[in-house]
Amino acid sequence: MSIKIEGVFVKSAASILDCPKQNLPEYAFIGRSNVGKSSLINMLFNHKGLAKTSGTPGKTKLINYFLANNAWYLVDLPGYGYAKVSKKDRAKWIKETKNYLEKRERLMCTFVLVDARLEPQKNDTDFMYWMAQKRIPFVIVFTKHDKLSSREWGKNKAKYVKKLKVFFDGLPNIFTTSSITSYGREELLQYIDDLNQLFKTETQN
Repeated sequence: MSIKIEGVFVKSAASILDCPKQNLPEYAFIGRSNVGKSSLINMLFNHKGLAKTSGTPGKTKLINYFLANNAWYLVDLPGYGYAKVSKKDRAKWIKETKNYLEKRERLMCTFVLVDARLEPQKNDTDFMYWMAQKRIPFVIVFTKHDKLSSREWGKNKAKYVKKLKVFFDGLPNIFTTSSITSYGREELLQYIDDLNQLFKTETQN
């Protein structure tokens, strides 16, 4: 049975000072530029035009809030890596993004998006290592699963696991998705729902 969620765009924030009041659980989505973040968000909400997609790297420049089922926020963060912007602007994005990740008390989990077609990229693994150092909970979401064969995907995943085992004793949870086929949608939303239940339990006690 397909999980249904109603999603609405709430606001764009230039910094955490502009973010909504912290009364609901938040789930941040981040990844390298052009990883397919907006397409994945639209797939989760079954709404093609909710998050604006673009072929231009670095399109997301602000912290974008989407409200799901009036119960939780999906937070679209600026991508890291290549983008057609100045070094000054890129540095500002990185600063505000890290500030958000370190200071938002209702942030339940960060979903780090990785292109399934690529071998381990340094800026991806560096970012994951930084998250681990800061003890910020995160999972890995491989995107564009439909773009490669099962054999190719198996090889790339094995390389990532090998690379990550150098840094981590226990690997983060790993999800595989496709915005074209909706592969992995139910699994991701169920994971968020499980964390929402945990949030309710913790806030009620």
